[in-house]
Amino acid sequence: MHKPVRFSDDIEPLVQFIEEADGNRILEATLAKLRDGLSVKKLLTASALAVTRSSDLPPGHHGGPLHPLVGIHALHHTVDRVSGEMRFMPILQHVALSNKHINHPGMGPYILADAEPVDAGGVDATKKAFFAALTRGLYHAADHHFLWLWDNAPHAEVLDLLLTVAIPKNTLDDHYFIFPMFTWRALDWIGREYTPFLMRPAVRYVSRFPVAPELKDIEPLLDEYELLKRPLGFHTAPEETPEIGALGEAITRCNTYAEIPRMLAKALADGLSLQGTGEALSIGAAGLFMRSLTGNPMDVHLHTGVNLRRYLLKLEGVSLRNKLLALLTWHTGPEVRSTQNRMEPPPQPDPGAVAALPHRTQAALLDALAESIYTQPPTDWSKVTNLGQMRAVPEVKNTVNLAQQYADLGYDADTLIGRLAEIVVHDNFTEMHAFKHHQATFEEFHSTRMPWRWRHLVSAAQASAISYGKNMEIYEEAVELLHA
Repeated sequence: MHKPVRFSDDIEPLVQFIEEADGNRILEATLAKLRDGLSVKKLLTASALAVTRSSDLPPGHHGGPLHPLVGIHALHHTVDRVSGEMRFMPILQHVALSNKHINHPGMGPYILADAEPVDAGGVDATKKAFFAALTRGLYHAADHHFLWLWDNAPHAEVLDLLLTVAIPKNTLDDHYFIFPMFTWRALDWIGREYTPFLMRPAVRYVSRFPVAPELKDIEPLLDEYELLKRPLGFHTAPEETPEIGALGEAITRCNTYAEIPRMLAKALADGLSLQGTGEALSIGAAGLFMRSLTGNPMDVHLHTGVNLRRYLLKLEGVSLRNKLLALLTWHTGPEVRSTQNRMEPPPQPDPGAVAALPHRTQAALLDALAESIYTQPPTDWSKVTNLGQMRAVPEVKNTVNLAQQYADLGYDADTLIGRLAEIVVHDNFTEMHAFKHHQATFEEFHSTRMPWRWRHLVSAAQASAISYGKNMEIYEEAVELLHA
Protein backbone atom coordinates (compact mmCIF):
# COMPACT_ATOMS: atom_id res chain seq x y z
CA MET A 1 0.00 0.00 0.00
CA HIS A 2 1.06 3.57 -0.58
CA LYS A 3 2.33 5.50 2.39
CA PRO A 4 2.08 9.23 3.11
CA VAL A 5 5.10 11.44 2.62
CA ARG A 6 7.13 11.76 5.79
CA PHE A 7 9.57 14.54 6.45
CA SER A 8 12.86 14.68 8.32
CA ASP A 9 12.77 14.12 12.06
CA ASP A 10 13.63 17.75 12.82
CA ILE A 11 10.43 19.08 11.20
CA GLU A 12 7.96 16.16 11.10
CA PRO A 13 6.59 16.83 14.64
CA LEU A 14 5.95 20.48 13.77
CA VAL A 15 4.15 19.48 10.56
CA GLN A 16 1.98 17.10 12.56
CA PHE A 17 1.22 19.87 15.05
CA ILE A 18 -0.22 22.07 12.27
CA GLU A 19 -2.17 19.17 10.80
CA GLU A 20 -3.66 17.94 14.07
CA ALA A 21 -4.09 21.05 16.24
CA ASP A 22 -7.61 22.09 17.22
CA GLY A 23 -8.52 25.03 15.00
CA ASN A 24 -9.98 26.83 18.01
CA ARG A 25 -6.61 26.69 19.79
CA ILE A 26 -4.15 26.90 16.88
CA LEU A 27 -3.37 30.60 17.28
CA GLU A 28 -2.64 30.33 21.00
CA ALA A 29 -0.46 27.24 20.53
CA THR A 30 1.42 28.76 17.57
CA LEU A 31 2.05 32.03 19.39
CA ALA A 32 3.50 30.09 22.30
CA LYS A 33 5.98 28.41 19.96
CA LEU A 34 7.00 31.74 18.43
CA ARG A 35 7.48 33.29 21.85
CA ASP A 36 9.63 30.32 22.82
CA GLY A 37 11.97 31.19 19.96
CA LEU A 38 10.82 28.96 17.09
CA SER A 39 12.11 30.55 13.90
CA VAL A 40 9.74 32.11 11.38
CA LYS A 41 11.35 30.12 8.59
CA LYS A 42 10.93 26.75 10.27
CA LEU A 43 7.32 27.42 11.21
CA LEU A 44 6.37 28.65 7.73
CA THR A 45 8.13 25.68 6.18
CA ALA A 46 6.20 23.30 8.41
CA SER A 47 2.93 25.09 7.59
CA ALA A 48 3.64 24.77 3.87
CA LEU A 49 4.51 21.08 4.20
CA ALA A 50 1.43 20.37 6.29
CA VAL A 51 -1.06 21.98 3.90
CA THR A 52 0.66 20.22 0.99
CA ARG A 53 0.54 16.78 2.61
CA SER A 54 -2.94 16.94 4.09
CA SER A 55 -5.23 19.04 1.89
CA ASP A 56 -6.40 18.40 -1.64
CA LEU A 57 -6.92 20.83 -4.54
CA PRO A 58 -10.65 21.51 -5.11
CA PRO A 59 -11.89 22.04 -8.69
CA GLY A 60 -11.35 25.82 -8.59
CA HIS A 61 -8.38 27.80 -7.32
CA HIS A 62 -9.58 28.45 -3.77
CA GLY A 63 -8.69 25.88 -1.16
CA GLY A 64 -6.06 23.25 -0.64
CA PRO A 65 -2.37 24.16 -0.74
CA LEU A 66 -2.60 26.70 -3.58
CA HIS A 67 -2.90 30.03 -1.77
CA PRO A 68 -0.90 29.04 1.33
CA LEU A 69 2.05 28.12 -0.94
CA VAL A 70 1.57 31.11 -3.22
CA GLY A 71 1.55 33.48 -0.24
CA ILE A 72 4.82 32.43 1.38
CA HIS A 73 7.11 34.70 -0.64
CA ALA A 74 5.12 37.78 0.34
CA LEU A 75 4.47 36.65 3.88
CA HIS A 76 8.02 36.19 5.05
CA HIS A 77 9.02 39.56 3.62
CA THR A 78 6.07 41.28 5.32
CA VAL A 79 7.26 39.94 8.67
CA ASP A 80 10.39 42.09 8.31
CA ARG A 81 8.33 45.28 7.95
CA VAL A 82 6.24 44.90 11.10
CA SER A 83 7.71 45.62 14.51
CA GLY A 84 7.41 43.94 17.90
CA GLU A 85 5.20 40.93 18.35
CA MET A 86 2.95 42.18 15.57
CA ARG A 87 5.54 40.64 13.24
CA PHE A 88 4.08 37.29 14.32
CA MET A 89 0.74 38.21 12.73
CA PRO A 90 1.53 37.09 9.15
CA ILE A 91 2.78 33.75 10.48
CA LEU A 92 -0.34 33.24 12.58
CA GLN A 93 -2.45 34.04 9.52
CA HIS A 94 -0.63 31.40 7.46
CA VAL A 95 -0.75 28.64 10.06
CA ALA A 96 -4.45 29.29 10.70
CA LEU A 97 -5.20 29.14 6.96
CA SER A 98 -3.24 25.90 6.50
CA ASN A 99 -4.97 24.30 9.49
CA LYS A 100 -8.36 25.44 8.17
CA HIS A 101 -7.77 23.92 4.74
CA ILE A 102 -6.44 20.66 6.19
CA ASN A 103 -9.58 20.20 8.26
CA HIS A 104 -12.10 21.51 5.72
CA PRO A 105 -14.48 18.80 4.43
CA GLY A 106 -14.13 20.17 0.89
CA MET A 107 -10.38 19.51 0.87
CA GLY A 108 -9.95 16.34 2.84
CA PRO A 109 -9.25 14.00 4.34
CA TYR A 110 -6.28 13.79 2.01
CA ILE A 111 -2.75 12.46 2.20
CA LEU A 112 0.04 13.20 -0.29
CA ALA A 113 1.48 9.80 -1.12
CA ASP A 114 5.18 9.02 -1.03
CA ALA A 115 5.13 8.50 -4.80
CA GLU A 116 7.88 6.69 -6.64
CA PRO A 117 9.86 8.61 -9.31
CA VAL A 118 9.21 7.09 -12.75
CA ASP A 119 11.91 6.91 -15.42
CA ALA A 120 10.46 6.68 -18.92
CA GLY A 121 13.83 5.71 -20.43
CA GLY A 122 16.33 8.42 -19.66
CA VAL A 123 16.19 12.22 -19.47
CA ASP A 124 14.88 12.94 -22.96
CA ALA A 125 12.27 10.19 -22.88
CA THR A 126 11.08 11.22 -19.41
CA LYS A 127 10.85 14.87 -20.48
CA LYS A 128 8.59 13.77 -23.34
CA ALA A 129 6.51 11.61 -21.02
CA PHE A 130 6.25 14.44 -18.46
CA PHE A 131 5.15 16.92 -21.12
CA ALA A 132 2.64 14.46 -22.57
CA ALA A 133 1.16 13.88 -19.12
CA LEU A 134 0.92 17.63 -18.52
CA THR A 135 -0.92 18.20 -21.77
CA ARG A 136 -3.31 15.25 -21.42
CA GLY A 137 -4.50 15.78 -17.87
CA LEU A 138 -2.60 12.77 -16.50
CA TYR A 139 -1.66 14.44 -13.24
CA HIS A 140 -0.59 11.25 -11.48
CA ALA A 141 1.84 10.41 -14.29
CA ALA A 142 3.09 14.01 -14.38
CA ASP A 143 3.69 13.80 -10.63
CA HIS A 144 5.80 10.62 -10.96
CA HIS A 145 7.85 11.92 -13.91
CA PHE A 146 8.45 15.26 -12.20
CA LEU A 147 9.97 13.50 -9.20
CA TRP A 148 12.39 11.60 -11.43
CA LEU A 149 13.32 14.62 -13.54
CA TRP A 150 14.03 16.71 -10.46
CA ASP A 151 16.83 14.30 -9.52
CA ASN A 152 18.13 13.74 -13.04
CA ALA A 153 17.72 16.90 -15.16
CA PRO A 154 18.59 20.61 -14.83
CA HIS A 155 15.94 22.11 -12.59
CA ALA A 156 15.24 25.12 -14.80
CA GLU A 157 14.52 22.79 -17.73
CA VAL A 158 11.91 20.97 -15.67
CA LEU A 159 10.29 24.30 -14.76
CA ASP A 160 10.41 25.32 -18.43
CA LEU A 161 8.45 22.22 -19.45
CA LEU A 162 5.85 22.99 -16.78
CA LEU A 163 5.57 26.60 -17.97
CA THR A 164 5.09 25.49 -21.58
CA VAL A 165 1.66 24.24 -20.45
CA ALA A 166 1.04 26.71 -17.63
CA ILE A 167 1.47 29.89 -19.72
CA PRO A 168 -1.25 29.12 -22.30
CA LYS A 169 -3.55 28.02 -19.46
CA ASN A 170 -3.20 31.49 -17.96
CA THR A 171 -6.04 32.43 -20.32
CA LEU A 172 -8.29 30.04 -18.37
CA ASP A 173 -7.19 31.08 -14.88
CA ASP A 174 -4.42 33.43 -13.72
CA HIS A 175 -3.33 30.83 -11.17
CA TYR A 176 -2.03 28.35 -13.75
CA PHE A 177 0.98 30.65 -14.04
CA ILE A 178 0.88 32.16 -10.56
CA PHE A 179 0.80 28.87 -8.63
CA PRO A 180 4.01 27.28 -9.97
CA MET A 181 5.89 30.58 -10.15
CA PHE A 182 5.12 31.84 -6.65
CA THR A 183 5.83 28.38 -5.25
CA TRP A 184 9.17 28.46 -7.08
CA ARG A 185 9.90 31.83 -5.46
CA ALA A 186 8.95 30.49 -2.05
CA LEU A 187 11.52 27.73 -2.52
CA ASP A 188 14.19 30.36 -3.16
CA TRP A 189 13.80 31.10 0.55
CA ILE A 190 12.59 27.84 2.10
CA GLY A 191 15.23 25.79 0.30
CA ARG A 192 15.32 23.73 -2.89
CA GLU A 193 15.49 20.51 -0.89
CA TYR A 194 11.71 20.90 -0.39
CA THR A 195 10.95 21.20 -4.11
CA PRO A 196 10.02 17.50 -4.55
CA PHE A 197 7.27 18.09 -1.99
CA LEU A 198 6.02 21.63 -2.51
CA MET A 199 6.03 21.74 -6.32
CA ARG A 200 3.97 18.56 -6.62
CA PRO A 201 0.59 20.31 -6.09
CA ALA A 202 1.53 22.89 -8.74
CA VAL A 203 2.43 20.11 -11.20
CA ARG A 204 -0.89 18.40 -10.53
CA TYR A 205 -2.79 21.69 -10.85
CA VAL A 206 -1.20 22.63 -14.19
CA SER A 207 -1.76 19.15 -15.65
CA ARG A 208 -5.43 18.79 -14.81
CA PHE A 209 -8.21 19.40 -17.35
CA PRO A 210 -9.05 21.42 -19.34
CA VAL A 211 -6.24 21.21 -21.88
CA ALA A 212 -4.25 24.32 -22.70
CA PRO A 213 -5.84 26.49 -25.40
CA GLU A 214 -4.00 27.78 -28.45
CA LEU A 215 -2.60 31.30 -28.20
CA LYS A 216 -3.85 32.04 -31.70
CA ASP A 217 -3.82 35.83 -31.31
CA ILE A 218 -0.50 35.99 -29.43
CA GLU A 219 1.87 33.26 -30.57
CA PRO A 220 1.94 34.53 -34.20
CA LEU A 221 3.45 37.77 -32.93
CA LEU A 222 6.68 35.89 -32.22
CA ASP A 223 7.02 35.17 -35.95
CA GLU A 224 5.60 38.47 -37.19
CA TYR A 225 8.17 40.47 -35.23
CA GLU A 226 10.88 37.78 -35.52
CA LEU A 227 11.36 37.83 -31.76
CA LEU A 228 13.01 34.40 -31.67
CA LYS A 229 15.36 35.25 -34.53
CA ARG A 230 16.57 38.78 -33.86
CA PRO A 231 19.06 39.49 -31.08
CA LEU A 232 17.15 40.84 -28.09
CA GLY A 233 18.94 42.85 -25.43
CA PHE A 234 18.34 41.81 -21.85
CA HIS A 235 19.65 44.56 -19.57
CA THR A 236 17.99 47.95 -19.49
CA ALA A 237 19.84 51.27 -19.23
CA PRO A 238 19.03 54.94 -18.50
CA GLU A 239 18.99 55.59 -22.24
CA GLU A 240 15.81 53.50 -22.51
CA THR A 241 13.85 55.73 -20.14
CA PRO A 242 11.90 57.66 -22.83
CA GLU A 243 10.83 54.46 -24.61
CA ILE A 244 9.94 52.70 -21.35
CA GLY A 245 7.88 55.67 -20.19
CA ALA A 246 6.09 56.02 -23.51
CA LEU A 247 5.17 52.32 -23.62
CA GLY A 248 4.06 52.34 -19.97
CA GLU A 249 1.82 55.35 -20.59
CA ALA A 250 0.37 53.76 -23.73
CA ILE A 251 -0.56 50.65 -21.75
CA THR A 252 -2.07 52.83 -19.02
CA ARG A 253 -4.33 54.54 -21.59
CA CYS A 254 -5.31 51.24 -23.21
CA ASN A 255 -9.02 50.37 -23.01
CA THR A 256 -8.77 47.05 -24.86
CA TYR A 257 -6.23 44.77 -23.23
CA ALA A 258 -5.93 42.57 -26.32
CA GLU A 259 -3.94 45.42 -27.92
CA ILE A 260 -1.16 45.17 -25.33
CA PRO A 261 0.73 42.13 -26.73
CA ARG A 262 1.34 43.90 -30.04
CA MET A 263 2.58 46.98 -28.18
CA LEU A 264 5.10 44.82 -26.33
CA ALA A 265 6.17 42.84 -29.39
CA LYS A 266 6.72 45.98 -31.44
CA ALA A 267 8.74 47.61 -28.67
CA LEU A 268 11.01 44.54 -28.48
CA ALA A 269 11.42 44.49 -32.25
CA ASP A 270 12.29 48.19 -32.19
CA GLY A 271 15.14 47.47 -29.78
CA LEU A 272 13.73 47.81 -26.26
CA SER A 273 15.42 45.35 -23.91
CA LEU A 274 13.57 42.52 -22.21
CA GLN A 275 14.05 44.15 -18.83
CA GLY A 276 12.90 47.48 -20.20
CA THR A 277 9.80 45.92 -21.72
CA GLY A 278 8.97 44.24 -18.41
CA GLU A 279 9.39 47.56 -16.60
CA ALA A 280 7.11 49.33 -19.08
CA LEU A 281 4.48 46.62 -18.58
CA SER A 282 4.82 47.14 -14.82
CA ILE A 283 4.25 50.89 -15.19
CA GLY A 284 1.21 50.22 -17.35
CA ALA A 285 -0.15 47.58 -14.96
CA ALA A 286 -0.05 50.05 -12.07
CA GLY A 287 -1.72 52.69 -14.22
CA LEU A 288 -4.51 50.32 -15.20
CA PHE A 289 -4.98 49.21 -11.60
CA MET A 290 -5.50 52.83 -10.52
CA ARG A 291 -8.01 53.30 -13.36
CA SER A 292 -9.90 50.19 -12.28
CA LEU A 293 -13.08 50.50 -10.25
CA THR A 294 -12.82 46.94 -8.98
CA GLY A 295 -13.95 46.34 -5.43
CA ASN A 296 -12.92 42.68 -5.35
CA PRO A 297 -9.98 42.48 -2.92
CA MET A 298 -8.64 39.47 -4.80
CA ASP A 299 -8.27 41.33 -8.11
CA VAL A 300 -4.58 41.97 -7.50
CA HIS A 301 -3.06 40.01 -10.36
CA LEU A 302 -2.35 43.03 -12.53
CA HIS A 303 0.51 43.59 -10.10
CA THR A 304 1.36 40.08 -8.96
CA GLY A 305 1.30 38.83 -12.56
CA VAL A 306 3.70 41.44 -13.89
CA ASN A 307 5.92 41.07 -10.83
CA LEU A 308 6.29 37.32 -11.48
CA ARG A 309 6.99 37.89 -15.15
CA ARG A 310 9.83 40.28 -14.36
CA TYR A 311 11.22 37.65 -11.99
CA LEU A 312 10.91 34.99 -14.70
CA LEU A 313 12.89 37.10 -17.17
CA LYS A 314 15.91 36.77 -14.87
CA LEU A 315 15.72 32.98 -14.46
CA GLU A 316 18.53 31.22 -16.29
CA GLY A 317 17.59 28.04 -18.11
CA VAL A 318 14.03 29.04 -18.95
CA SER A 319 13.54 29.33 -22.71
CA LEU A 320 13.28 32.70 -24.43
CA ARG A 321 10.05 31.52 -26.00
CA ASN A 322 8.38 31.02 -22.64
CA LYS A 323 9.73 34.30 -21.30
CA LEU A 324 8.28 36.15 -24.29
CA LEU A 325 4.95 34.33 -24.13
CA ALA A 326 4.71 35.05 -20.41
CA LEU A 327 5.08 38.78 -21.14
CA LEU A 328 2.61 38.72 -24.02
CA THR A 329 -0.04 36.81 -22.00
CA TRP A 330 0.04 39.09 -18.95
CA HIS A 331 -3.42 40.49 -19.73
CA THR A 332 -5.10 37.17 -20.51
CA GLY A 333 -5.99 35.86 -17.05
CA PRO A 334 -9.69 36.27 -16.22
CA GLU A 335 -8.97 38.26 -13.05
CA VAL A 336 -6.80 40.71 -14.98
CA ARG A 337 -9.00 40.76 -18.07
CA SER A 338 -12.16 41.51 -16.09
CA THR A 339 -10.82 44.83 -14.83
CA GLN A 340 -11.09 46.39 -18.30
CA ASN A 341 -14.88 46.33 -17.86
CA ARG A 342 -14.69 48.60 -14.80
CA MET A 343 -12.37 51.43 -15.82
CA GLU A 344 -12.27 55.16 -15.35
CA PRO A 345 -10.62 57.41 -17.96
CA PRO A 346 -7.02 58.41 -17.36
CA PRO A 347 -5.36 60.07 -15.59
CA GLN A 348 -6.07 58.45 -12.25
CA PRO A 349 -6.02 59.58 -9.56
CA ASP A 350 -7.66 62.85 -10.57
CA PRO A 351 -4.93 65.55 -10.39
CA GLY A 352 -7.52 68.18 -9.51
CA ALA A 353 -8.81 66.22 -6.53
CA VAL A 354 -5.26 65.66 -5.28
CA ALA A 355 -4.35 69.34 -5.69
CA ALA A 356 -7.43 70.35 -3.68
CA LEU A 357 -6.28 68.44 -0.58
CA PRO A 358 -4.99 70.52 2.34
CA HIS A 359 -1.26 70.43 2.94
CA ARG A 360 -0.18 68.07 5.73
CA THR A 361 3.12 67.10 7.27
CA GLN A 362 4.35 63.60 6.53
CA ALA A 363 3.18 62.27 9.89
CA ALA A 364 -0.23 63.94 9.61
CA LEU A 365 -0.69 62.73 6.04
CA LEU A 366 0.22 59.17 6.99
CA ASP A 367 -2.33 59.27 9.81
CA ALA A 368 -4.99 60.67 7.48
CA LEU A 369 -4.26 57.98 4.91
CA ALA A 370 -4.45 55.20 7.50
CA GLU A 371 -7.66 56.66 8.92
CA SER A 372 -9.20 56.73 5.44
CA ILE A 373 -8.53 52.98 5.19
CA TYR A 374 -9.72 52.14 8.69
CA THR A 375 -13.01 53.99 8.16
CA GLN A 376 -13.97 52.45 4.82
CA PRO A 377 -17.70 51.60 4.81
CA PRO A 378 -18.42 47.99 5.80
CA THR A 379 -19.49 45.62 3.04
CA ASP A 380 -23.15 44.64 2.97
CA TRP A 381 -22.65 41.01 2.02
CA SER A 382 -26.39 40.49 1.52
CA LYS A 383 -26.06 42.56 -1.65
CA VAL A 384 -22.97 40.81 -3.00
CA THR A 385 -23.99 38.13 -5.49
CA ASN A 386 -20.71 37.94 -7.43
CA LEU A 387 -17.43 38.83 -5.73
CA GLY A 388 -15.70 39.23 -9.08
CA GLN A 389 -18.09 42.01 -10.10
CA MET A 390 -17.80 44.08 -6.94
CA ARG A 391 -17.10 47.77 -7.45
CA ALA A 392 -15.08 49.90 -5.10
CA VAL A 393 -17.01 52.29 -2.89
CA PRO A 394 -16.38 56.00 -3.58
CA GLU A 395 -14.46 56.35 -0.30
CA VAL A 396 -11.58 54.34 -1.77
CA LYS A 397 -10.76 57.43 -3.84
CA ASN A 398 -10.06 59.35 -0.65
CA THR A 399 -7.26 56.93 0.17
CA VAL A 400 -5.88 56.98 -3.38
CA ASN A 401 -5.80 60.78 -3.46
CA LEU A 402 -4.02 60.97 -0.11
CA ALA A 403 -1.44 58.42 -1.27
CA GLN A 404 -0.84 60.42 -4.45
CA GLN A 405 -0.40 63.59 -2.42
CA TYR A 406 2.15 61.77 -0.25
CA ALA A 407 4.04 60.83 -3.42
CA ASP A 408 3.80 64.34 -4.89
CA LEU A 409 5.24 65.86 -1.71
CA GLY A 410 8.24 63.54 -1.90
CA TYR A 411 7.70 62.05 1.54
CA ASP A 412 9.58 58.95 2.69
CA ALA A 413 8.61 55.78 0.84
CA ASP A 414 9.79 53.33 3.50
CA THR A 415 7.60 54.97 6.13
CA LEU A 416 4.54 54.57 3.92
CA ILE A 417 5.44 50.96 3.11
CA GLY A 418 5.77 50.19 6.82
CA ARG A 419 2.39 51.71 7.60
CA LEU A 420 0.74 49.73 4.80
CA ALA A 421 2.39 46.54 6.10
CA GLU A 422 0.76 47.16 9.49
CA ILE A 423 -2.58 47.43 7.73
CA VAL A 424 -2.22 44.42 5.45
CA VAL A 425 -1.65 42.01 8.35
CA HIS A 426 -5.27 42.54 9.38
CA ASP A 427 -6.53 40.54 6.42
CA ASN A 428 -7.62 36.93 6.45
CA PHE A 429 -10.40 37.27 3.88
CA THR A 430 -8.31 37.18 0.71
CA GLU A 431 -6.28 34.02 1.45
CA MET A 432 -2.93 35.83 1.10
CA HIS A 433 -3.91 38.07 -1.85
CA ALA A 434 -3.49 41.23 0.21
CA PHE A 435 -0.01 40.11 1.29
CA LYS A 436 0.94 39.23 -2.29
CA HIS A 437 -0.14 42.60 -3.63
CA HIS A 438 1.73 44.41 -0.87
CA GLN A 439 4.96 42.56 -1.66
CA ALA A 440 4.55 42.92 -5.41
CA THR A 441 4.09 46.68 -5.16
CA PHE A 442 7.10 46.90 -2.84
CA GLU A 443 9.30 45.06 -5.33
CA GLU A 444 7.92 46.94 -8.33
CA PHE A 445 8.51 50.27 -6.60
CA HIS A 446 12.15 49.40 -6.05
CA SER A 447 12.64 48.05 -9.59
CA THR A 448 10.90 50.87 -11.48
CA ARG A 449 12.55 54.17 -12.35
CA MET A 450 11.37 57.64 -11.57
CA PRO A 451 8.98 59.29 -12.15
CA TRP A 452 6.74 56.19 -12.43
CA ARG A 453 7.80 54.15 -9.41
CA TRP A 454 5.37 55.84 -7.04
CA ARG A 455 2.43 54.44 -8.99
CA HIS A 456 3.04 51.15 -7.23
CA LEU A 457 2.75 52.54 -3.71
CA VAL A 458 -0.39 54.50 -4.62
CA SER A 459 -1.76 51.19 -5.96
CA ALA A 460 -0.79 49.51 -2.69
CA ALA A 461 -2.82 52.07 -0.76
CA GLN A 462 -5.77 51.56 -3.11
CA ALA A 463 -5.67 47.77 -2.62
CA SER A 464 -5.46 48.19 1.16
CA ALA A 465 -8.58 50.34 1.16
CA ILE A 466 -10.42 47.73 -0.91
CA SER A 467 -9.44 44.73 1.21
CA TYR A 468 -9.48 46.21 4.72
CA GLY A 469 -12.26 45.05 7.00
CA LYS A 470 -13.67 42.28 4.82
CA ASN A 471 -12.77 39.61 7.39
CA MET A 472 -10.37 40.14 10.29
CA GLU A 473 -11.33 37.33 12.66
CA ILE A 474 -7.82 35.88 12.85
CA TYR A 475 -6.28 39.30 13.46
CA GLU A 476 -8.80 40.19 16.16
CA GLU A 477 -8.29 36.90 18.01
CA ALA A 478 -4.52 37.13 17.67
CA VAL A 479 -4.42 40.72 18.97
CA GLU A 480 -6.23 39.61 22.12
CA LEU A 481 -3.64 36.87 22.63
CA LEU A 482 -0.75 39.27 22.01
CA HIS A 483 -2.07 41.69 24.60
CA ALA A 484 -3.16 39.08 27.13
